[in-house]
This record gives sequence, C-alpha cells and structure tokens, in this order.
Amino acid sequence: MLCAELHPETTAEQIMSMPILRPRRWTTEAVRRLIDERHEKSPRYELVDGELLVTPAPTHRHQRIILRLAMRLQAYLIRHAIGEVFLGPAELKLATGEIYEPDLFVVPAAGGRNPPMSDSLIRPLLVSELLSPGSSRHDRITKRRSFQRNSVPEYWVIDGDAQTFEIWHPIDERPALIDDRLVWTPVSGIEAFELDLREFFASVEDDAPLS
Repeated sequence: MLCAELHPETTAEQIMSMPILRPRRWTTEAVRRLIDERHEKSPRYELVDGELLVTPAPTHRHQRIILRLAMRLQAYLIRHAIGEVFLGPAELKLATGEIYEPDLFVVPAAGGRNPPMSDSLIRPLLVSELLSPGSSRHDRITKRRSFQRNSVPEYWVIDGDAQTFEIWHPIDERPALIDDRLVWTPVSGIEAFELDLREFFASVEDDAPLS
C-alpha cells in the first residue's frame, strides 16, 4: 500500500508513479472528483487534515487477511445483532470535509436491524487498517490521530508480517500490541469477540485448509 501527498491537479493516471511532493491542502471537491473519475475500485482516495492519501489496489494476501477477518467479525456481529462490517473502498464519514475509505469498519445496528445507508455521519464501533509497504506513517500516525480525535472507540492496525494487532483507543498515547489472543467487547454485557491470532494468521497462508 502506497500513501502519498500529491498535487491536486495531478491526473488519476499519473498518481501511481508520482513521488511525494511538497504538502498542499486538498479540498473535498478535488478528492471527490478523483473518486468519481476512477474506473475501478482502486486506488483508494482519502482526505485527512487536508492531505490526500492514495492507496493502490491491495495484494491477494492483503485481501485474504481482511476478508477472513471480516467474515469472522460479521458472524459475531449478526449473532448478537450488534452491527455490520463494511470494506474499503466503502466510504466512512466521520467529520465534515474529510474522506475515509479504510480497509474495514463496523457500523452499529439500528435497533437490531441493518444500519441505514445514508449520507449522514457515522459513529463506527471499530475501524481497522492492514499495513502494506509505505503505509505505516499514515495508518499509524495520520489516520490514527484523526480516528482518535473523532472518538472512534477502537482502531486496529494489523501488521501481517509481524502477525500482530495494534489496538488504539481515543485517549491512548501508545497502542496495546497483541500477538496471541485478541478480545473485543463492543457492547457491555455481551460475550466478547475473540480471535486466536496464531491460528488466524496460519489460516491465511498459502495451502492452508479452507475453513
């Protein structure tokens, strides 16, 4: 994953090969034009604090990790009528003038029913990004700070190479680094979502049994 700060007049075809340029504030309108003009679901365009973040198409392993995680989360969320999983490039609207297309986010249910699909701002229960080459600064710093400012209850930064999850909450100055068992309790009084990380990462390797 490559995240870069680009000149707003750069065309979509040129973006993938342009170097990082001098920082310049982007507008919502300019970024939405890029989104409207893209022919596929990639690259992803996000606007955070006036900075354009550009993410090329994910690798097969990247997709496998996110999809497997989404499947496990969705089964848990539906079983308890808690919410629904969405995957990038679905847009997450947290604050006016900012655009997010995270790898994965969870929208709370509305009275045990599917959340409404509207243009209103969303208060997600969870946001998650999977690190790729070049994405660490934006995932761990730029987006993380923005999600904390927007009071996202929990933000997971997944390191597929180290096979770890970094867990962030709004007031955290440092993440909790998890490499064994992840436990998430989005709603008090309901059994937690648990994920054995060693088993999970083993399941996404090539030649692993389908399950």
